[in-house]
Amino acid sequence: MKKWLGLFVLLFLITGLTACGGEADEGTNQENGETDDKGKVSEISGPLTVNPDIPDMEVLDIGPNGEEAGSIKDLELSEEELKEIKDGNYTAAIVMHYSGTDYMKAAVNAMETTFEQMGIEVIAVTDANFSAETQVNNIESVLAKDPDIMVSVPVDAEATASAYRRAVDQGVKLVFMDGAANGLEAGKDYISIVTGDNYGNGVVAAELMAEQIGEEGKIGMLYHDVNFFVTRNRAEAFEETILEKYPNIEIVAKEGFTDENTGEAVGSAILTRDGDIDGIFAPWDVPAEGVMSAVRTAGKADQVVITTVDLGTNAAISIAADGPIKGLGAQLPYDQGVAQSMLGGYAVLDKEAPPYLVSPAIKVTKENVLESWELIYGEEAPQTVQDAMAQ
Repeated sequence: MKKWLGLFVLLFLITGLTACGGEADEGTNQENGETDDKGKVSEISGPLTVNPDIPDMEVLDIGPNGEEAGSIKDLELSEEELKEIKDGNYTAAIVMHYSGTDYMKAAVNAMETTFEQMGIEVIAVTDANFSAETQVNNIESVLAKDPDIMVSVPVDAEATASAYRRAVDQGVKLVFMDGAANGLEAGKDYISIVTGDNYGNGVVAAELMAEQIGEEGKIGMLYHDVNFFVTRNRAEAFEETILEKYPNIEIVAKEGFTDENTGEAVGSAILTRDGDIDGIFAPWDVPAEGVMSAVRTAGKADQVVITTVDLGTNAAISIAADGPIKGLGAQLPYDQGVAQSMLGGYAVLDKEAPPYLVSPAIKVTKENVLESWELIYGEEAPQTVQDAMAQ
């Protein structure tokens, strides 16, 4: 009797431990995956999908060649397809434009994790620091490693085009993030582009600006003065929305920049020239942080509203603490990264995919900044953001 009782207790404990295993990585359907001792899913028995909890929202974006936007939620790899991918022993390279933000770190982490789960080895991750020349060199170095798949963000669609053409000619399967290199055709030279609703995020930033300044006043805007589809799209959306919807708001300053670290200098120049300005837009959080520094240095932190795109830690702290950055439009970098890796699987299987895939624009304000962080990054907001909210 004691022997059977002991076996029963052992089985009960094993079952309990199994039920309390680690959670699957955010953004993928890994219900049938096996977990390691850190709680991460090391294998997927399928199917693999993008996070089904992404909100279903209208997408305003269109692709660089007029492509209609599809949803990243429509992607799926079956159990049989995943087995075929794993049996192929494929390799992948991730060639970034730069990687110094919370957004980029989340995207790269998602790609590396999802490739690993698909049985695809990541053999290189590069950072061009927003230099087209550096990115061309990075591509050449990566091609020497002969990857099967390359996921990349072109720094400059024209200046990097010949390097991506060499990748195509070498037989590398290309997946683009945010925009494609010039002269390449979806479905032929690359499988798809994955991005956020950047036009929609520009609209969100404009509407938040109008709301914060009472739909009247003077504003300035920074724009990214390079051939980069995503940031150009955001700035155009912001400007068009202000001009079309808010006749009592005047854009009195438009300043271009090429180095994202010059936001403070550009913001200071606007404030010096237009001392009574009510708000400033920047196309993503890094230059917006520079503008925030300029506003604080000028003693106008309570007078000048800043809106932007992409939720980074410093922007989230400002929003939570009623600082100069009052709100922004956000993408879903982790889920987009999952989609990019999945498209690498599509490519090696010769499986057709929509040419332009998008995640929705997420409006982030003080009222939802903590919840938005969890949706965007799949984890609780940093303690610094939580503390700013509690003050």
